[in-house]
Amino acid sequence: MTTRRDLLQWLALASATSCARPRPAESVAPRAGGAPEPRWGVQSGDVTANEAVVWSRADRPSSLVVEWDVTPAFSHPRRVAPVAVNEDGDLVGKVRLTGLPAGSIVHYRARFEAERASDWVVGSLRTAPSARAPVVFAWSGDTVGQGWGIDPSRGGLRAYATLLERAPHFFLHCGDAIYADGPLTPVIDTPDGPWKNLVVPAKTHVAESLDDYRGAFLYPRHCRHVRAMHAAVPVYHVWDDHEVRDNWFPGQVLTDARYTERDVSTLALRARRAMFEHTPTLRAPSSPMYRRLSWGPLLDVLLLDGRSHRTPNWPRPEREKFFGDAQMAWLADELTRSKALWKVIATDMPLGLRILEKEADGTLGSDGVADQSDGAPGGREEEIARLLTQLHARGVKNVVWLCADVHYAAALRYDPARAAHKTMSPFWEFVAGPMHALAFPRGPLDATFGPEIAFATEEPRDGGTPAEGRQYFGVGQVDATGALTVSLVDARGRDLHVQRLAPDLG
Repeated sequence: MTTRRDLLQWLALASATSCARPRPAESVAPRAGGAPEPRWGVQSGDVTANEAVVWSRADRPSSLVVEWDVTPAFSHPRRVAPVAVNEDGDLVGKVRLTGLPAGSIVHYRARFEAERASDWVVGSLRTAPSARAPVVFAWSGDTVGQGWGIDPSRGGLRAYATLLERAPHFFLHCGDAIYADGPLTPVIDTPDGPWKNLVVPAKTHVAESLDDYRGAFLYPRHCRHVRAMHAAVPVYHVWDDHEVRDNWFPGQVLTDARYTERDVSTLALRARRAMFEHTPTLRAPSSPMYRRLSWGPLLDVLLLDGRSHRTPNWPRPEREKFFGDAQMAWLADELTRSKALWKVIATDMPLGLRILEKEADGTLGSDGVADQSDGAPGGREEEIARLLTQLHARGVKNVVWLCADVHYAAALRYDPARAAHKTMSPFWEFVAGPMHALAFPRGPLDATFGPEIAFATEEPRDGGTPAEGRQYFGVGQVDATGALTVSLVDARGRDLHVQRLAPDLG
């Protein structure tokens, strides 16, 4: 019987032998004639009990062919109808697999066909169960930030390899999958020698054009660890600010001299298109980013969009919003209707941390939910207060929040006994990140919803680096008893904090 660990070892070997190190797509022309090259591996997403989406990218116009089977030998492969890939879609191909067995490991392989056919690139995924079954998932965010790119001599983006060892059934990337506003330099000096970044054309300047954003989304896939993880673990994305630029909000006009396009909403449209192209989903870029992932009777995940629907960070309007009315109404209804034991909300930013920024007039504003007062909910906190009140009144239980953004790992328990806002049920929030960026010291908490720190990493004042291994992700596991155990893990694979939560069955 093939175990999950056997599968991961097999995938690592297949990746090493069948998928060569990718070359920068922006600067390398395909060879004339010959076979197309699937330089960027494969990945899957939008997985249900019986369906999934498979993604790959070619080096030239061609057709993507995908086959799947329930064994790695592909003894009885089912072929999906080919799809054409072309430059208009950045040579990306996506296909939907249907008729998959629920709660099973499915093996798939992809190749591109033109004058000749490429080699197969292999991957696998686990479908959602239809019956009660344990589930393991992971989350994090913040990849290639603050100038820290891929140094192959130091293991590349090694947190992705560590995450893969945990064999999650899926991975939630909670924002900042790229740093579109963060160019890379060839060398960063560190106490133990130079960190030598792999630099490609798209990462030599801030992203403005559609092709800039596409190149930024491709950049992490230059790392074999990222390609191996994508080939074995379905991925779900929400975005935060750096998919577009730092602390952006709709309607913002930039004063940053690095940009020739100063309208952030124009940049956001380009970034959003590139993100939807380069993530494994068949949803259109115009569709809402918030959505539900159902993983059998034990788990529903509600993925939120904390950027598209917010009001300006400054000047602050009379009625402020973070997620917006439509998304908040959708979330309250989805949580109320959910029959899953655990309801996990995955978003970009934490609820109770003050994330301050200097406004144009020199005063301090906020990029997050929390305001600068520990008292009754104000500003963007008001929509969270309404949600928490609704959930309390409707008796919605076992809600957990996950996020990234702040570049450290933490476990926080929110309790009305400590809060200014009393009409709410206690809940936990877990923070994990960065996957590959500078780690930051913890900022101040806001007491409005009564957070208490059960655990938080202590980061150096000048930041913790990937060279030091100060990178973090979280792992959640719902076992056969229904308990949810959350582990906060560093890039070396050490469990820094483990929190076991018993479900409220009342």
